[in-house]
Amino acid sequence: TGNYFQIHVAAYPEVHPQAVSADADFRNFRRKVEAGADAAITQYFYNAEAYFYFLDRCEKSGITIPVVPGIMPITQYAQLFRFSEMCGADIPRWLRKRLECLGDDRESIQAFGLEVVTRLCQQLLDNGAPGIHFYTMNQSAPTLKIIENVQLRRPSQG
Repeated sequence: TGNYFQIHVAAYPEVHPQAVSADADFRNFRRKVEAGADAAITQYFYNAEAYFYFLDRCEKSGITIPVVPGIMPITQYAQLFRFSEMCGADIPRWLRKRLECLGDDRESIQAFGLEVVTRLCQQLLDNGAPGIHFYTMNQSAPTLKIIENVQLRRPSQG
């Protein structure tokens, strides 16, 4: 397809929920890359170490395509929990417990979520992520705020 189209495939740093094992899941990812993928976009996650481990595994296996981390802003705990259960994304215990403590206080959940996800995006970018793919769930405002926060934290290009 030359310069007109690219093929991006799914990647699962925390392992696809239907995979029989982490190794089987990685072999499946490798097959997608070998079939001609130009890049990959991950399932959303909140544990940067899972992403970095996945990248290490790719490097050791000779996989060189860009792997863009998928990130979903945190706006509501109940919705996040349901969605994560359905798609197999892990909510780290510390994050889950903090969100549980905030209860139904939507404003506090959004403020905390903004802080956590901004920090995560900054960590990913500072450590070489080729960009960020946001799962906005039709809510652009939290994503725009995260982008603004990350831009404010970037070193000046002067």
